[in-house]
Amino acid sequence: MNRLVTALLQSSRFPIIVLGCCLPLVLVGCKQNDAAAAPDQPKANLKVEAVRSQSIGDTLEIPGRVEADPAHLVHIYAPLSGRLLNFTLASGQDVKKGQTIAMLQSGDVAQARSDFEKARIETLRADHALDRGKILIAHEVMSQADLQELKAVDDAAHAEQERARQRVHELGFSEDGTTDMTAITSPISGTVLDVGTSSGEMQRSLETTNGIATVANLDTVWVTGDLFERDLGVVRPHESVDLLFSAYQGETLHGSIANIGDSLDPITHAVKVRVVVANPGHRLKPAMFATLRIAQPPRLRILVPLEAVIHDGDKTEVYMPDSGGKYAVRQVTTGATRGKKIEILSGLQDGDQVVSQGAAFLREPVGD
Repeated sequence: MNRLVTALLQSSRFPIIVLGCCLPLVLVGCKQNDAAAAPDQPKANLKVEAVRSQSIGDTLEIPGRVEADPAHLVHIYAPLSGRLLNFTLASGQDVKKGQTIAMLQSGDVAQARSDFEKARIETLRADHALDRGKILIAHEVMSQADLQELKAVDDAAHAEQERARQRVHELGFSEDGTTDMTAITSPISGTVLDVGTSSGEMQRSLETTNGIATVANLDTVWVTGDLFERDLGVVRPHESVDLLFSAYQGETLHGSIANIGDSLDPITHAVKVRVVVANPGHRLKPAMFATLRIAQPPRLRILVPLEAVIHDGDKTEVYMPDSGGKYAVRQVTTGATRGKKIEILSGLQDGDQVVSQGAAFLREPVGD
């Protein structure tokens, strides 16, 4: 370039004016030739590889929690209204079957005994009237109709007395007793899960929704999980299950599916799966979180690197080289992520070539 300019300056055949006009064109042309000679640099190092189907052993994980066995759980309520006394239970405390957990002082007992005494007095009066009637009928002083009326009154008095006696017995007392205190006992041996009252509070019998206490036998517990509708076809009763608990990291218990529910929750569209587990030492507590892990048969799956998958709105895509040296987009459906790779459920076949590295640089720019 410099030699050409020097030769033109030294030549007398080219006027200075022509040289001034041609020189810029020559410089521009030289620059364009230099730029055209420089090779294009790639935006990224693209890597293309063939995908292969692999046999993958899978597991289904179901979130769950520990529950007390309802067949060994009782809610204790006051048998009648009254004031609760000598109640000292606390959550986590163990109780025995028949153990007195509180005393109840009730005015219902006094009322029941009073009703019985009234009925007893009326019965005695009706008996005496009937006896007099029988004497009078023998002396032809009373009519047979009047005697039948006395007999009906006497029968009604005896019936009312028996009703009053049964009421006293239903409350757990004797009609001949004098105390208005009754003992509340635990119907089973177990652990107190929660306490709903305290000593000195008034109880309203079955009118209240709060029980005195809840007692459960925790020698065996349920682990229940939510099995979603999409997984119903891959889980069977009596299938082996591994149980993991957040409270005991690294420890796995084993069991089998005891029951799969028949009704779906209308909101979650899941059914309850139940596993019955022995609970020595009561290490598993009700409401404790758990995970049910169920092994699934191996399946053929195509795995690609996470970097190969491009997300464009609600679309999931990969880039594939074509015969013209360019790259075409293919929509795919992805599955579970496994480390640095992801399953391709549809869209690719065994042996297809995909861009496994640098695919993001092939995306068309958005905007101007």
